[in-house]
Amino acid sequence: MLFRGLTAAALALAALAAPASAQEPDRIFDKSTVWRPLTPNDKLVVYGVDDPAVSGVACWYTQPEKGGIKGTLGLAEDVSDISLACRQVGPVQFKDKFKQGEVVFSERRSLIFKSMQIVRGCDAKRNTLIYMVYSDKVIQGSPKNSTSAVPLMPWGTEASQKCGDFLR
Repeated sequence: MLFRGLTAAALALAALAAPASAQEPDRIFDKSTVWRPLTPNDKLVVYGVDDPAVSGVACWYTQPEKGGIKGTLGLAEDVSDISLACRQVGPVQFKDKFKQGEVVFSERRSLIFKSMQIVRGCDAKRNTLIYMVYSDKVIQGSPKNSTSAVPLMPWGTEASQKCGDFLR
């Protein structure tokens, strides 16, 4: 029993020490969903983020944000309901090789235990990048997720690159 407690504590400390994502997402807009008197409302917020390893691809995700006193103080644990849409927004250029399931963007969703991840993969047969968003907890994951696909297409006169050529 003591071992389980120590393991949980070690995992919690590892989550705190995890590096923050290198980029800040762009807040596009929000929509209030629950009115709260005297404190901020609960909202759905749309964010945009560029794939740091693949220029020409961007993703947008919508996530709920808690208002109220806990939300204002940063103590509310945000729920795991996150939607995702990714698109080709310019000529695709791979900056480096990548592995399946590599993290594109991550952020904490609660004070200690929960984080949100956007990961990337390649369907080489269909020359399509696949992005998945999910939230995880240190002790127990979350089955809630969303997936988006970006078929790599020519842009202007530039031919499309093959994502399979850039897999590690």
